[in-house]
Amino acid sequence: MTASLDYTVVIPTTGRETLRPLLETLLAAPDPRPAAILVVDDRPGGPALDVPPGVRVLRSGGRGPAAARNHGWRTAESPWIAFVDDDVVLAPGWSRQLAGDLAGLPPDVAASQGRIRVPLPAQRRPTDDERGTAGLEHARWITADMAYRRSALAEVRGFDERFPRAFREDSDLALRVLRAGHRIVRGDRLTTHPARRPGFFASLKAQRGNADNALMRHEHGARWRQRTEAGRGRLSRHALSTVAGLAALTLTVFHRRAGAALAAAAWAGLTAEFAARRILSGPFTPGEVARMAVTSVLIPPAACYHRLRGEVAVRRRRPPVAVLFDRDDTLIADVPYLDDPDGVRPVPGAVDLVRGLRDRGIPVGVVSNQSGVAKGLIAPGRLAAVNARVEALFGPFGTWQVCVHDDGDGCRCRKPQPGMVLDAAKALGVAPASCVVIGDTGADVAAALAAGARAVLVPTARTLEPEIAHARRHAAVARDLTEALRLAGVAG
Repeated sequence: MTASLDYTVVIPTTGRETLRPLLETLLAAPDPRPAAILVVDDRPGGPALDVPPGVRVLRSGGRGPAAARNHGWRTAESPWIAFVDDDVVLAPGWSRQLAGDLAGLPPDVAASQGRIRVPLPAQRRPTDDERGTAGLEHARWITADMAYRRSALAEVRGFDERFPRAFREDSDLALRVLRAGHRIVRGDRLTTHPARRPGFFASLKAQRGNADNALMRHEHGARWRQRTEAGRGRLSRHALSTVAGLAALTLTVFHRRAGAALAAAAWAGLTAEFAARRILSGPFTPGEVARMAVTSVLIPPAACYHRLRGEVAVRRRRPPVAVLFDRDDTLIADVPYLDDPDGVRPVPGAVDLVRGLRDRGIPVGVVSNQSGVAKGLIAPGRLAAVNARVEALFGPFGTWQVCVHDDGDGCRCRKPQPGMVLDAAKALGVAPASCVVIGDTGADVAAALAAGARAVLVPTARTLEPEIAHARRHAAVARDLTEALRLAGVAG
């Protein structure tokens, strides 16, 4: 039973040096081998990753691990998706252990979590960063080693890309999967997660996660910490410390010495208790003691600031939906390498539908591959004239994103790459997740999913059957533009 396991490994990465040893372990693993190993490069740019043969690299544009994992599982075809972090160490027999964990799981089990081991130094107490990593051994639902059924991910629409860091996005997904009626179990496979390398201000930078805690509370209620076993946290004490410090400064300015002294004493006491707790837990080296002392002063106001920032963000009105259209065979009849404005013929009903969206305040844009320019078949001026004719018929579009490169040029914008969709979302002032791409090819769908947008395929006689089948599994398929807008939730 285990030998027939069909699974894909998805690894989001920012190019850590630990990636290659991880990939070599996976490639050398015994059966059952993964159907695919997808590395999702989440750097904003830069040179291509150096990976061994047999590994496929995707790019997610630096939008965070949630978006990277979404791009990975949406690209995969396997019924099981095994997420692993790029800094873990897998056992040589991990694939067999995974197969053993997944074999025979009942349909209501949506995921299997691996057990995490964090090796700590035996000759000394762990540092603050090492203690933080060691907490992963008892954390619930972390994606350092987590296998999900692809159907469950699709049901809950995957990771919430409003979580920009590797923090809380896994707990949020798990809570939504549980809410949908599924179960998550812990497997027997063991994965090693080395302790993080310390940085002087690492604990201070980690306070940005308080903004994600605000989103968790907004989405899952006041008891989200109990449900995720995340612990009580120290935000209330940080708030007291911050208020006491601000009060001491304010009262000093107004020459209220007694009140200022009392507030300063409260601040000093709270700060000293926080620093002592951290210092006594770690090695008594000068560097670690200094780091704990300095950051214990800075962490309380930083934690409060990021929590307030998060609370403001979750109460903001969500950005409007934007609709991005492919041009040829979606808005206008396809004429190969069209360079004559007089050849522009709108698809029946398309003009009224686009104008209706615009009249309702929904931003619209165009994302179009035009390799005829690179091939020398369309002059740039003639392409501009054709697009101007399209706009004259349809009215103004909020953005035109046109890729003039050919297949072999290696650009980031040519569909199925996500560049044009990401640039269109930025130009319209909306998040990629608030966009829907409507087109007639698999490249349109793939570009949308890679950017974190939704997609609706409107097949024509030239659309390939595998493209339609892929869109049915990963996006949506419509008979015409009217149905496409309905499926996108923007029908008039």
